[in-house]
Amino acid sequence: MKVTIIGAGPGDPDLITVKGLKLLEEADVVMYADSLVSEELIERAQPEAEVIKTAGMHLEEMVETMVDRVQQGKRLVRVHTGDPAVYGAIMEQVTLLKKEGVSVEVIPGVSSVFASAAVLGAELTIPDLTQTVILTRAEGRTPVPEGEKLKDLAKHHCTIALFLSATLTKKVVKEFIDAGWSKDTPVAVVYKATWPDQKILRTTLENLDEDMRVNGMRKQSMILAGWALDEHIHDKDYRSKLYDKEFTHGFRRGVKA
Repeated sequence: MKVTIIGAGPGDPDLITVKGLKLLEEADVVMYADSLVSEELIERAQPEAEVIKTAGMHLEEMVETMVDRVQQGKRLVRVHTGDPAVYGAIMEQVTLLKKEGVSVEVIPGVSSVFASAAVLGAELTIPDLTQTVILTRAEGRTPVPEGEKLKDLAKHHCTIALFLSATLTKKVVKEFIDAGWSKDTPVAVVYKATWPDQKILRTTLENLDEDMRVNGMRKQSMILAGWALDEHIHDKDYRSKLYDKEFTHGFRRGVKA
């Protein structure tokens, strides 16, 4: 007995992995988060497949349904938005499934953080500028562990990607400023990356809250902050060693100038 959890990617139905799509097309039962996953993707399931929307279901209902179907010998896939490993709430499902003797396979997907970087044409790790990306969220109804407060993480002054934080931007701005970030630090916000109604906002830390309010970006928005998001970064000469003609590596002998 096995349940397969598939990362659907950020929105564009073509951004699911080949393996994920193959398993979706072969499934007898498809359970998916209908508030977040593209209907167009789910339509690729076989016509006779049972399709179950889970947005209105609580954890125990979902797990009971999964256990029931796999006990009947059916191939069941659970389709999550983005990549299940990041804010996917899969571990609580896995825990209950394992108690019922059901194994779980996870198929990775394209996370919204990387889809957002792609539509912005951004590289999040720029040589001599920042080589670290922190994926986190602002503290809201769900607390964050001690040592992971946004102010503490922001003290690293690297690229920071904020999930689930679009309604907490006043708090976000304060935490960054308190951590020593300048008010003119570039910030990019992508609403529903790769969806047909995708929206892109480029702003600064100082103007983040107001600009998101004006643009109605209060859900499903990825916030990327840091100087790697500078719109004019192409005017600067940041280069890696990887393609430097003087740099020797296992596949190329460097040529001294």
